[in-house]
Amino acid sequence: MDMTLTTAPIQTGAEIFESILAAPGSLVVLEGGDSEVLIDQLRTLVRHSGQSVYLWQPEIGLDSLREAHARVPGSQRLGQVLRLVQQSIHFGVYLLQGLQQPLLPVDLNLLRQLARVQTGHVRRVVLLDAPAGLINSLSDVIVRLDCALKPELRPRLRDGRWLL
Repeated sequence: MDMTLTTAPIQTGAEIFESILAAPGSLVVLEGGDSEVLIDQLRTLVRHSGQSVYLWQPEIGLDSLREAHARVPGSQRLGQVLRLVQQSIHFGVYLLQGLQQPLLPVDLNLLRQLARVQTGHVRRVVLLDAPAGLINSLSDVIVRLDCALKPELRPRLRDGRWLL
């Protein structure tokens, strides 16, 4: 069951965040966007909204986007972070960036378990810049969101008329 959401290109971090929250599953992959720009936009958004959004990178670990340098100790390993997410009872969006293949079988199983979790509180695991092989191996449980940025529409003057 491929859960690809075909949406119009999204322009802002707020729209992407809303799409993540509205996704029909707990495991989401963002495709076609610039993850660094998105992270900066989400950082600004969550600082003003108070949402709990975290970024995991292998060399840094789990870091809160809302509070600068609020790192979770002992979270450099993917398995540790996935277990933390699994045990959490709070709202949270967890961005995972820098995943390298092959994943350990236990980590892949934890991702599959998280994808199937349907609880009353929103908890999303979002893969950024994920390798194609990983996406394909999770294609039966992953929600794919197209987050390509819209090209900037600038009015142009043609034959005496303004066109977009």
